[in-house]
Amino acid sequence: MLRAMLIKEFILLFRDKYALAALFVMPAIFILIMSLALKDTLGSDRVLSSYVVVDQDQTAQSARLQSFLAANRALAEDAVAISNADQRQQALNGTVQFVLSIPQGFSQNLGQGQSGSALLQLTVAADVKQEVVTLFQGELTKGIMRLRLEKMEGELAPFLPEVAQQLEAMDFAGDGLVEVRFNGMAVNEQPTSTQQSVPSWIVFGMFFVIIPMSTVFINERRQNTLMRMGAMNITVPLLFAGKIAPYMLINQIQVWLMIAVGIFVVPLCGGDALTLGDSITGLFMVSLGLSLAAIGTSVLIAVLASTVEQATTIGGIINILLGAIGGIMVPKFYMPQAMQDLSNISPMSWGLEGFLDIFLRGLGAEAVLLESLALAGFGAGLLLVAGMVFSSKMRRGA
Repeated sequence: MLRAMLIKEFILLFRDKYALAALFVMPAIFILIMSLALKDTLGSDRVLSSYVVVDQDQTAQSARLQSFLAANRALAEDAVAISNADQRQQALNGTVQFVLSIPQGFSQNLGQGQSGSALLQLTVAADVKQEVVTLFQGELTKGIMRLRLEKMEGELAPFLPEVAQQLEAMDFAGDGLVEVRFNGMAVNEQPTSTQQSVPSWIVFGMFFVIIPMSTVFINERRQNTLMRMGAMNITVPLLFAGKIAPYMLINQIQVWLMIAVGIFVVPLCGGDALTLGDSITGLFMVSLGLSLAAIGTSVLIAVLASTVEQATTIGGIINILLGAIGGIMVPKFYMPQAMQDLSNISPMSWGLEGFLDIFLRGLGAEAVLLESLALAGFGAGLLLVAGMVFSSKMRRGA
């Protein structure tokens, strides 16, 4: 009997080719677009701010300071000519974030170190984040300190040549002073946007089984197919089992297809390739738990809804809300702490954290056991509620 029910479900599933295609095409397109759109978000070459320098000093020291700024790949100098206050305001209202003015006498005042007298004047656009301003100020402070040390080196050279040579040999740029290693990754390896976007849209895409599942379920109810199956003494658990198995398989195909997109397709379009992680077992655990949660949500919506339109509308709204709260639409690290705490109520967040443990953090099956069990328990709970509601409706002939 179960075999016949599975065959029936697969036949009905493959009849709705458009809904089936949406389960695979939509997440693949999202992965491709978001991986490319956020390509530089986690990269070390990402430009954080743009600036313009107005050099009124025109000395070797002012030129040297500008070379320090130009060497920082996070800063981009804008080729905008500024000669008066109106042009400065116009530039800051446009694409320029900082206008750095180096006043006349900068080189002369460089070594004086007088408190309360500013060496530089920085004008900032009104929409620049405070942390970006702090970073730019830090870069300017580092540049001034390097200039002062270079000046000390030149003054000490005739009297203390050995000390001057030691100062000259020091690396004040600081590029090689700190070894940066991301947790769970090798030296010189860093996270990419693909590692973030692929798990997110796998989770989001798996929950869209609501569309084909609700369509089939509600149409069978309209055509009294479910009532005839009940008259054949097919129990609700067996009925649900016949519907769960095909969509579990569809979800697993979704997962591996999306992984293949991240590994093979995204690099062809200029993005970073997805690295699979070190635990295939953990990946299966998360994907199976997430699939059960998605199917449980789908079955409950299909049982409660009266029409296909209601089911797809409600299901779409729930998916978007769970995705927005759970860190799918906006990564959690962009959210304030209150929103990060709120995201824990979304099962999409549990699945996303499980996938990130595998793809991004390099963890194994033991690290994702809790998320997998939580997802499976959530799905089983929804299926239990759906079974109770469905049995009640069957007894009432609804």
